[in-house]
Amino acid sequence: MTNERTTHLIQVIEKNPGIKYREIMRFTGLKNGVLSHYLDKLVKSGLVQVVREPRQTRFYPLEVSETDSKIIKNLRRTTTRKIIHSLMINKEGLSFNEIVDKVNKAPSTVSFYVSQLVDEGILSLSLQDRKKIFLVKDRDSVDKLIEDYQPGLLDKPATGLEDIINAL
Repeated sequence: MTNERTTHLIQVIEKNPGIKYREIMRFTGLKNGVLSHYLDKLVKSGLVQVVREPRQTRFYPLEVSETDSKIIKNLRRTTTRKIIHSLMINKEGLSFNEIVDKVNKAPSTVSFYVSQLVDEGILSLSLQDRKKIFLVKDRDSVDKLIEDYQPGLLDKPATGLEDIINAL
């Protein structure tokens, strides 16, 4: 399995952890069937890992842990990236309404993503003066992932379409 295509695919996945299938197609220019064949071989050979969720499949280098893959996935999404970024800047945490103001999205959208981030263990919730305050649970891990994969994670253009699809 050591040919140019597999080497190139591994490099693309290592530089862009959490990359989706269609993004790999755009990066490599490979046709659907060819890409599917090579990615299947890479996964079966244990050279890359795949995380399949409803409506999306993401590919990661082997060294990325399950916890890190959850953080990376959310750093690659526009709205969750904005939420995490806002909470990283405000180390003392933010209330729900403050998060809504910072990310400039509808409260229902923010509620959906904040709940998801809490469920995935990325954010924690505490009570301060009878207000719910959200915090990034493991700031060091988030900092390290941003540092390790910058600019790949935070400079990727993303559309609001993903927010719409994920909210369905």
